[in-house]
Amino acid sequence: MMDTVFMQQAIAQAHNAWALGEVPVGAVVVRDGEVIATGFNQPIGTHDPTAHAEIMALRAAAALLGNYRLPGCELYVTLEPCAMCSGAMMHARLARVVYGAPDPKTGACGSIVNLFEQEKLNHHTEVVGGVLGEECGALLKRFFAERRAALRGTLPLEPTQD
Repeated sequence: MMDTVFMQQAIAQAHNAWALGEVPVGAVVVRDGEVIATGFNQPIGTHDPTAHAEIMALRAAAALLGNYRLPGCELYVTLEPCAMCSGAMMHARLARVVYGAPDPKTGACGSIVNLFEQEKLNHHTEVVGGVLGEECGALLKRFFAERRAALRGTLPLEPTQD
C-alpha cells in the first residue's frame, strides 16, 4: 500500500533530523500520489519552536503550490502530531494525515486529545495512525537511548541506519 511507501520516505526525513542532533521526526506532503514537499524536525538548530517536521513540510508545500491551503494533499509523519501541528494541518485543509508512532505525551490525534474530532471546528481531516508505527517508535527509542548513553559518556551520539 502507498501509505507504507510514503511513511518510509518520512522515516528517511527523520534520519536527516537525527544527523543534525534533532529529535528524529520526518514528514512528507503528498498530492496525487506524488511527494511534493518534505520536512524534518529543526527547532534546535533554527532556534524556532515551530520548526517541527510537519510545519516544515507544510511550509514547503504551500510555497511550492503558491497557496496556504493544501486541499487534496496528504501529510505523512513518523510521530503523532502535537496540537500546534494538528492546528496547522486543519488550517491548511489537508485531506488526510497519516502518522506512525503514537505520542503519549503530546499527541493530538487521540493519545492526549483528538483535535481532528472536534465537531465545532470547521474542517475535518481524515486521520490514520499506526502506519509503520513500530518502526517509527523504535527509531525514537534508539535516538533517546543513544542520547542518554552519550550523556553518560558510554556511546557517541550518531544516527544508525536500519
